Amino acid sequence: MKRIISWNVNGIRAVEKKGFLDWIAATGADVVCIQETKARKEQLSEALLAPPYEGGKYFSYWASAQKAGYSGTAIYSRTEPDSVEIMGVPEYDDEGRVLVAKYGKLAVISAYFPNSQDAGARLDYKLGFCGAMKEFCDKLVADGFNIVLCGDYNIAHKPIDLANPKTNEKNPGYLPEERDWMEFFTTNGYCDIFRRFCPEPGQYTWWSYRFKAREKNIGWRIDYQCVNNSFADKVLSSKIMADVMGSDHCPVVVEIED
Repeated sequence: MKRIISWNVNGIRAVEKKGFLDWIAATGADVVCIQETKARKEQLSEALLAPPYEGGKYFSYWASAQKAGYSGTAIYSRTEPDSVEIMGVPEYDDEGRVLVAKYGKLAVISAYFPNSQDAGARLDYKLGFCGAMKEFCDKLVADGFNIVLCGDYNIAHKPIDLANPKTNEKNPGYLPEERDWMEFFTTNGYCDIFRRFCPEPGQYTWWSYRFKAREKNIGWRIDYQCVNNSFADKVLSSKIMADVMGSDHCPVVVEIED
């Protein structure tokens, strides 16, 4: 069984000060995908580059944005992957938005989808990224890989995926164009695996720091681990780790049959 966790940490150096190393050591995760690292590799402590766990240390791989303190993705892995690659599209790689680690015929992707921003200021960039991501996944699947697309998609797919859908219809992350893409993605070869296991409302992965939103569970589900449909039956569980603090997001986890 392979345990894969994904977490937008909202700054890897910030979360290091909030118990991240103890947390990762205790997870038992084979792979941990990180988003919004907000750091370059050379800015990180030895412990963050190779976090210890009982019996060894994690390997780590980093894709950083050219702009300092912005965006960025990482992958921690107990075993050395066959390869680790970026997306291969400069306008997204320049923001460190994608890393993929390959293990045999399994590709684990850590992706930080752009925020479309107020009044959809970056909506075109976001939708361009979404299109490129679908092509990226399609090519992997065509090459014989099963994929787990982990990350902060910055999209709440359906009304069930946020506490206040009506009042957020014109807000970034719940714009019609974003929801339409998510619907397209999850009906054209890929599966939002969490919803296979949990159809209930009130399941969120991000909460505003304001208005005691997390305490009141006024949140959004914008962090996903989607898989190709032909791989979905190999997923044994999919959960939200809502009790893990340290960021405005919480981690999500899947367990996959070997």
